[in-house]
Amino acid sequence: MKRILCVAAAAVAVPVACVWLMAQPAADPLVEGFRLTEVASVSDAVEQLYGQRAYMSHDMRPISPVKFAGPAVTVLLKKEEHKEGAPASQGMLDAIDAAPPGSVYVMVLEDGLDYGGVGALMTTAMKVRGLAGAVVDGSVRDTPQIRRIQFPVFSRGVAPSTTINHFRVAGVNVPVTCAGARVNPGDIVTADEDGVAVVPKAKAADVLKKAQELDDTEHRMLPFIEKFKSIKEAVAKFGRI
Repeated sequence: MKRILCVAAAAVAVPVACVWLMAQPAADPLVEGFRLTEVASVSDAVEQLYGQRAYMSHDMRPISPVKFAGPAVTVLLKKEEHKEGAPASQGMLDAIDAAPPGSVYVMVLEDGLDYGGVGALMTTAMKVRGLAGAVVDGSVRDTPQIRRIQFPVFSRGVAPSTTINHFRVAGVNVPVTCAGARVNPGDIVTADEDGVAVVPKAKAADVLKKAQELDDTEHRMLPFIEKFKSIKEAVAKFGRI
């Protein structure tokens, strides 16, 4: 119902998800389409078209309710104890400064659930540079500041610890596996309160078309169910559940 909600809210208080939906920089039509399509429909579309799982694990959750989509910029951190300090992590900062507006910052921390991969400084930089959001396979910290600036962040946990001296950047814009989903640089990452899905760039147009069809069908079913008070009749009429 997110598309309907955003339109209806134009003259009244705008839901948080819609604020970020409209605040993102202009993008290509594919990204715009995924912004307006529910992640559940995207996940179903990939499964129906290709028999593949496109979504991240259930514990990848938002810091605050958000909805966004954009091409992935990936960063991989390997677990390694050292005394080199921040220079060993410089690549993850360079990736922010080099990311085009509208990108989704995808960080994978090897065995990193007890470490805060991003915090107030990095998310503030992402926001002012116009990134669409961040997805962290690990934990985050400084959550009050992240909520204050209203930057969209998904993570698998929250922890106060730092990655400095515990991790080393192993790659930027390389293929990664983030919370069970394969992400290549440039793949479309789309997120809402249901979770995060990843769509290979080469398949994005077909997936979006199918996901929009699923969205539209479900949105027609809702008033039907409300009117006739029967989900069985709705499924028989529209052919989906």
